[in-house]
Amino acid sequence: MKLVIAGGSGLIGSALSLQLLEKGHSLTVLTRSPVARAPHPNQKWQLWSPPTPGAWEETIDGADAVINLAGEPIAAKRWSEEQKEKIRSSRVDTTRALVGAIAKAKKKPRLLLNASAVGYYGPHGDEILTEAAGPGDDFLSRVSSAWEDEAEKAQDYGLRVIRLRTGIVLAKGGGALAKMAPPFKLFAGGPLGSGKQWLSWIHIEDEVGLILFLLEHPHAHGAVNATAPNPATMREFCKTLGRVLHRPSWAPVPAFVLRPMLGEMADMLLTGQRVFPDTAQRLGYSFRYPNLYEALQACMPL
Repeated sequence: MKLVIAGGSGLIGSALSLQLLEKGHSLTVLTRSPVARAPHPNQKWQLWSPPTPGAWEETIDGADAVINLAGEPIAAKRWSEEQKEKIRSSRVDTTRALVGAIAKAKKKPRLLLNASAVGYYGPHGDEILTEAAGPGDDFLSRVSSAWEDEAEKAQDYGLRVIRLRTGIVLAKGGGALAKMAPPFKLFAGGPLGSGKQWLSWIHIEDEVGLILFLLEHPHAHGAVNATAPNPATMREFCKTLGRVLHRPSWAPVPAFVLRPMLGEMADMLLTGQRVFPDTAQRLGYSFRYPNLYEALQACMPL
């Protein structure tokens, strides 16, 4: 297939691009900064600055599918009002720009696979959440809901739209584990807050594997939870991480410490969602890493 990827240089996008190229697909990666390295023969890099129109829109015309993974990292900085707007705009406005380019294309793609997040659901305690659950009403929920609404507009132009609600991605050398592992290595690791909040996670190989599966599955559409079938509580997650690193998990960080440090962002860490991948399993996707211990082991060394 001829594919366009926005956000193709991030953690997920980089791993996905390698797999797509190995399968013989041709890729155009939309990037905000020039790329110095020589591209793969089947890979091109196109500068873009959404939501500003430009030459990048021409890459959409004739593509078979558009994969949108673009977005400011959620935990990159404290959530000032400026940073919150950057998080929102990098998702909502960017998706709107992509759908606008799709509308202009003479030969339109067949599929828009658009990233979203399990933050869509908001805090739900121990409640089991599938794709049928509605959105929450906190900051990340509102951003994710608006993000998905923009992607859904591509259906007006005949596209199959998939909204991929991803959990915490476990990967070697990057992502959440790169921030979580150092305290454990210093024998100072432990759960955040009560430890009872749920973490819905997925190994990077399953994140990429599920995207490939959905690209090739003509009946897949709508919301798809990209999470392993066995979510864990924060306490269970940290205990398992400590076991894999051969370190104790004994130093919890109380909520009253996190809130002054992180502000509103602390709510994301102190609450959670117990999400299950009903749609992926119903469609027949088989998880390579359904269990947390094996998934964390596969990420070693950190």
